[in-house]
Amino acid sequence: MKNLWNDGDAEKMVADYAKKGISRDLALRVYTTRLLGGEPRLVLHGGGNTSCKTKATDLVGDEWDVLCVKGSGWDMAVIEPQGLPAVKMGALLKARALNKLGDEDMVALQRANLIDPASPNPSVETLLHAFLPHKFVDHTHSTAILAIVDQQDSEPLVRKVFGEKMGYVPYIMPGFDLANAAGDVFDADPSVEGLILDKHGIFTFGDDAKQAYDRMIHYVNVAEDYVAQNGKPRSEKAALPARLAKPHDIAPMLRGAVAVSRGDGRFDRMISDFRTSDAIVDFINSARIADYAGRGVSTPDLSIRIKTGPMAVPAPDGDKIGDYKSIIRSHVETFAKDYRAYFETNDALDDVKRTMLDPMPRLTLVPGLGMFGHGRTLKDARIASDVGEMWIEAVRGAEAVGHFHPLSKADLFPLEYWSLEQAKLASNKPKPLTGQVLLVTGGAGAIGAATAKLFADNGAHAVIVDLDPAKAAEAAKKAGNGSIGVGADITNPTELRAAFDKAVAVFGGLDILVSNAGAAWEGRIGELDDALLRKSFELNFFAHQSAAQNAVRIMLEQGTGGVLLFNTSKQAVNPGPK
Repeated sequence: MKNLWNDGDAEKMVADYAKKGISRDLALRVYTTRLLGGEPRLVLHGGGNTSCKTKATDLVGDEWDVLCVKGSGWDMAVIEPQGLPAVKMGALLKARALNKLGDEDMVALQRANLIDPASPNPSVETLLHAFLPHKFVDHTHSTAILAIVDQQDSEPLVRKVFGEKMGYVPYIMPGFDLANAAGDVFDADPSVEGLILDKHGIFTFGDDAKQAYDRMIHYVNVAEDYVAQNGKPRSEKAALPARLAKPHDIAPMLRGAVAVSRGDGRFDRMISDFRTSDAIVDFINSARIADYAGRGVSTPDLSIRIKTGPMAVPAPDGDKIGDYKSIIRSHVETFAKDYRAYFETNDALDDVKRTMLDPMPRLTLVPGLGMFGHGRTLKDARIASDVGEMWIEAVRGAEAVGHFHPLSKADLFPLEYWSLEQAKLASNKPKPLTGQVLLVTGGAGAIGAATAKLFADNGAHAVIVDLDPAKAAEAAKKAGNGSIGVGADITNPTELRAAFDKAVAVFGGLDILVSNAGAAWEGRIGELDDALLRKSFELNFFAHQSAAQNAVRIMLEQGTGGVLLFNTSKQAVNPGPK
């Protein structure tokens, strides 16, 4: 992994932030946090955290020793100073003398000691940062580190790879207990330059931002080099059909299978994001892929993205595609059944009241093709795919040097159903059309564009089809919510089919058709040109029929119903001048 520190860039950020009253410490903290957050092999979508110990002044002018630590919800790749809320150090350090501190009390303690009460909640690992004495502390979920710690007996391997320069912390769920354990490991040997957390990740620290960052990159490279130099041959490949089906052949089937039935024909639908590459396919084609998927996630943080792990399905035979829908549904039903059992078994171990999350997979591995990330929004689906790529990276490394053995699902459960995460999910209310995919023809016109925007505002992802691709793209941008524009002559069956295929390629399927395109050409019945009349019928009748046929084809593959909406006008039933 390349060290991206650049003295010129660092000093420029310090100078730019100084104009806004931001200290050098905090500016450099932002700089290296972004360097870490921009590398997916270290940090993904809100994961990881960083901190620096400095001074800050409160609203009445009093100066305090503070810990500026990543705030909940902030992405390290694009973090700003306000994403590192300042917490009074004195209170955090006093907490170490406590015998116990529950998660809700820990959050309350941290919020009560914020310099700015409007700040986001400090990271759940704030106390761990506080209990380490160094000025700068970095934490990532490096895939190379996970390859080392995702082993049945990881401590001897950690000692072998990193020697005495890194402390080893057994797995403990993030919070007060982990912070105390990590602090104790450091206190036992203050010469260490970082900590390796079993089944979790890595912390490095230093007296300045560069030292902490340099150590992170160095020890990640130590892990990467060990995997590269000591890896054993890869497992055998599974046999594939002579003719593989295409991703668009199976996407609607899969999307329909993972939709959550609410009864009465209603479904909470998912968006599917297809992802492939040579590296992805090479790994997924392993004869042991179902075994790997069943073992779980490479680090517990991923459970909020892909639940207990991926679902693996067989490679789709292009000559037997009609049988594949039942194969997919059978695998989804098994995944859901196992998830319910996982929930019921672990939920029964205490008296805490929990509501089970939907049991559907969030990542599907398809040998020969690639993988599908699933989510209630396109953003969530893409995040699941991103997580899938890093899961593959970590599992490949773990298998190369040993045997992929992640955190047990029993130990994973308290994190997936952590009260702090449950509170976040409860506050995230979906919009009425969340998860739905809309296609509107004539989408760049006044009515079509307004329709697309209304649906997008209510949670749908829109595919805006128009004869003019530039205008379609412009309308999609105005509609928002990840909408896309597609140029097509809808009276041309090939172009119209391509527009619907685009909906499948980007979103996984289709739920709502607004067949809106039309035009009113006038003429007296005895004088009307035949070519104009035929042109009118092609657009105002046959194009609607063709659009409906394409929509129904996809909807039947999904098996979750759908909606056909036809926009007509007074001109169709009572034509006249103007």
